[in-house]
Amino acid sequence: MTTLTPVLSATWDVKDSWTLSTYTKHGGYRGLKKALKKQPGELVQAIKDSGLRGRGGAGFPTGMKWGFLPPDDGKPRYLVINADESEPGTCKDIPTMLSAPHTLIEGVIITSYAIGCNHAFIYLRGEVVHVYRRLINAVREAYEAGHLGKNIHGSGFDLDVTIHSGAGAYICGEETALLDSLEGRRGQPRLKPPFPAVAGLYARPTVVNNVESIASVPAIIDRGVAWFTGMGTERSRGMGFFSLSGHVERPGQYEAPLGITLRELLEFAGGMRGGRPLKFWTPGGSSTPIFTDAHLDTPLDYESVGAAGSMLGTRALQIFDDTTCVVRAVMRWTEFYKHESCGKCTPCREGTFWLTQVLKRIEKGHGTPADIQQLLDTCDSIAGRSFCALGDGATSSVISSVKLFRDEFEQHVSTGECPFDHAASALFTYSDSLEGAHA
Repeated sequence: MTTLTPVLSATWDVKDSWTLSTYTKHGGYRGLKKALKKQPGELVQAIKDSGLRGRGGAGFPTGMKWGFLPPDDGKPRYLVINADESEPGTCKDIPTMLSAPHTLIEGVIITSYAIGCNHAFIYLRGEVVHVYRRLINAVREAYEAGHLGKNIHGSGFDLDVTIHSGAGAYICGEETALLDSLEGRRGQPRLKPPFPAVAGLYARPTVVNNVESIASVPAIIDRGVAWFTGMGTERSRGMGFFSLSGHVERPGQYEAPLGITLRELLEFAGGMRGGRPLKFWTPGGSSTPIFTDAHLDTPLDYESVGAAGSMLGTRALQIFDDTTCVVRAVMRWTEFYKHESCGKCTPCREGTFWLTQVLKRIEKGHGTPADIQQLLDTCDSIAGRSFCALGDGATSSVISSVKLFRDEFEQHVSTGECPFDHAASALFTYSDSLEGAHA
């Protein structure tokens, strides 16, 4: 079995793990001291050599993204951290910032030095006020310790960091919509090109990276490229979080090398809830095509998951047992995308609405055989035609569920009802939640 490799999560269970003193005691800011002794170009090359790929979903090589910035013209350039985590099942960045915010802060400083940025922004999901407060405090500690501000540790490098709280819009997870929101406008995707590397925040060259991507940088600089490339697979290097939720005995964050399988992760998580059989799961969150138990041994790296017909995405593994109605699960996900569509483009705005209507009709047993084909036709009108990836993501679970579980859709239509007991598939009952509230 592949072993877990706690790096970003190594201190999560340590007392006061979020404080500067605890982080420093466990080797924190050691990577920054090493980075400041190098030339910026050396750091960019090190990240390229490490093979670190974006941990926000797309998996684009991080060092290559940094290298897209045009030559320094003496004017501002920016680093923006996308911490607007909000897709169903995706839950790795918030616990990282809550338990070890200085891993992100140190990564921000090293990255800013590497790309020539003197003002970095962390765009945080607005609802997580507790995380906002913890980040604010971590930044304050970093300023007081001389890790931020003017002439950092005598290097001549200046950096300010601003924590910006969003207003609760999933679409702002799309990098250009995030930039519009950060500038004070309504969060909607921009037309590309120009790309952010050329004209991003305030029309200046900008790097937009995910929390986990940047939080991984200090360990790479501190421990070396060879250490990082010693984990993972040939084209998917390093470690990452695998967020297991749903019908497992011990849901949570499991930090492991890329290429681990769900079968191995389930052993760490205590297996399926109550020993029930696995029915379907998402390898990368609700916007990726679903898998079944036939994919238990698929290596969880970008290439293997892609070859099997899905995407690794944010490694949000939502696990469902045989008590779950796949029609109902997909309907709930689609309702989310309908609600979060920014409305800028017709395929996504209208398509997600009609997908939800048809799925509701089928789930309640009021559908017809033509409705199943209508789902696929509507998906065809959205996929590849929407302004950004939200529309494509909304169709993924619909298309894959009809492909893998068409008989279940047909059963809803033929019997005129949903054949599943929704209470049996729930993760907890109302009485359980009351009991927990009184504990």
